[in-house]
Amino acid sequence: MARKKSNIHYIYKTTCNVTGKWYVGMHSTSNLDDGYMGSGKILRYSIRKYGKDNHTKEILEYLPTREELVIREIEIVTQELIGDGLCINLKEGSTGGFTPEQQKLNAIKSNERQKWLWENDLEWGEKRREKGSINMIKQYEDGLRDREVNYDWNGKKHSEETKNKMSESSKGNGSGNKNSQFGKCWVTNESENKKIYRGDEIPQGWRLGRVMKKN
Repeated sequence: MARKKSNIHYIYKTTCNVTGKWYVGMHSTSNLDDGYMGSGKILRYSIRKYGKDNHTKEILEYLPTREELVIREIEIVTQELIGDGLCINLKEGSTGGFTPEQQKLNAIKSNERQKWLWENDLEWGEKRREKGSINMIKQYEDGLRDREVNYDWNGKKHSEETKNKMSESSKGNGSGNKNSQFGKCWVTNESENKKIYRGDEIPQGWRLGRVMKKN
């Protein structure tokens, strides 16, 4: 039986509730309940020592493709992040077997191929739009797209290069009400919610996520 293709891509943070130490990584899956807690060497040791139940995993950010997920992890898991005393990441983002430069080059090549397909293969584009719409609707219905997170992203933003890549890869995915959520995310100041473009700097006094209003 063929393995189901991963269609959910996200950045996660797993924290040990005993020590307070945490690990940030990326994961692609077709099932959000696959039990995945992380792949870091020290994290695996922590889970064996303190038990899975003493670790909390948060999904910090969803990305539309694996290629953009790789780029985002490179941006987030830097030497500055690793230098935090509670961080147990040992290497910069996406350095397993490739340098960050090689990972970026591979992602760019993949995006260029997708751009060619969007422009030249109408059937491929239609199937991609339909699949993307179905997946996104399901995530909104499950409350996954607007899940609140505790990670502080104030001052964090995409580079212009990354925003250009994300813009190119999303071309052809629809416009207006048909697919208006691509490239946007919720922010809140605890009393008001609004959407901004993903990668833009979060305003002072606001945070990523939204406050759900009670009926």
